[in-house]
Formats: sequence, C-alpha cells, structure tokens
Amino acid sequence: MTELSIRSFCGGVYQTNGYLVCIDDHCWLFDAPEGITEWLNEIGETPEALFLTHQHHDHVLDAGKIQAEFACSVYAHSAPSDDLTLSKLLERMMGIPCPIDPYSVDHLIAERSELEVGGLRMNLFHVPGHSPDSVCFELCGASILIGGDVLFAGSIGRTDFPNGNHRQLLSGIREKLWLLADETTVLPGHGPATTIGEEKATNPFLS
Repeated sequence: MTELSIRSFCGGVYQTNGYLVCIDDHCWLFDAPEGITEWLNEIGETPEALFLTHQHHDHVLDAGKIQAEFACSVYAHSAPSDDLTLSKLLERMMGIPCPIDPYSVDHLIAERSELEVGGLRMNLFHVPGHSPDSVCFELCGASILIGGDVLFAGSIGRTDFPNGNHRQLLSGIREKLWLLADETTVLPGHGPATTIGEEKATNPFLS
C-alpha cells in the first residue's frame, strides 16, 4: 500500500515555499527556494526530480545546487531566461547583485496536461498572468494542488512584473482551477495552505 506524505520548507528573503512530496521511499521536490538544499540534507532525503511552478528568482535560487547535489532532472514550462527569473530587474530595483547559480531544464512541459514521473502522477494547469511560465500541479488521487504563485489564501499572484497580466491570471484561475473539487488543498508558493472552495467563497480578487 502506497503512503503519500508532503513536507514543506520556507526560505529566503521572500519566505518562499518549497514542497517535498514522498510516496513510500520515493521523493520529488517542487520549487527550489534559498536554503532548501541544506534542508534536504538535514532530513536525509534525495529528490528524484525537481518541478518548477515558475522561474521567478526566489523559486529557483537553489535549483543549481539541487541539480549539482542530487543529480536530479528538472521539469519546467520553459527554458531558463533572465526574463523569467527577473534577476536583472531585481538588481536594478534593489541596487545589489541578485545572482542565481546556473541550472538547466531537462524536460519542458509546456505542451503537457498530464505527467507521470517515477510513480508520481499529476495533472498540469498552465495559468499565466503572474509569470508566463506558471504551472499548477495537481497530484492525482490526493486532492492536492501545488500552485506556485497563482493562487494564495485570500489573494493572488502579483501581476505588476514584466509579462504580468491581471486579467489573464483571473481568467485562468476561474477557467481551470475552479473546475477542481472544492475540497482540493492548495499549497501555494507563499503563505499558508488553503482550499479551492475557500477561495471561491472568500477570495476578494475573485468574488
């Protein structure tokens, strides 16, 4: 009998969430905020793959370290670029360097609606607006959505970055995520977990 467990990590200046999904002795990582590599070593887990909900700076700071440390494949909607990470923009805004260790994307998932990796089955939802490469991952059979910065408890992802689109984000949430069961747990890129039903009923951006 398979047993699913999910552990969360929060790190970096922007308090970014990463999630380790385990089924029996197999584990997969979602997003790579700063410090998550050390956390994985501390808890003694080795991810078999890294899935990126999107490639904004705070979600990929440890992606290069993860690849080097664990030699795992990286899955993302698009190839890495400065336009996606926003690192150059952040450097101009903050006046300090915002380096990212180089990483590569081994598997592009832009055309995929389903994905199975080593026994982990997922439905994929491309919901741009916060970032053009934003993907939400629904864990099949578990009523869990790892949503990145698309939908938060009581909020949505900001859309004032380059390539952001407020209307596109709202329509994507309504047309794709609202089709999920109300009891679906949403694990966001920042802040606490919520549910689809709770956000349908109370999210001020989507009422």
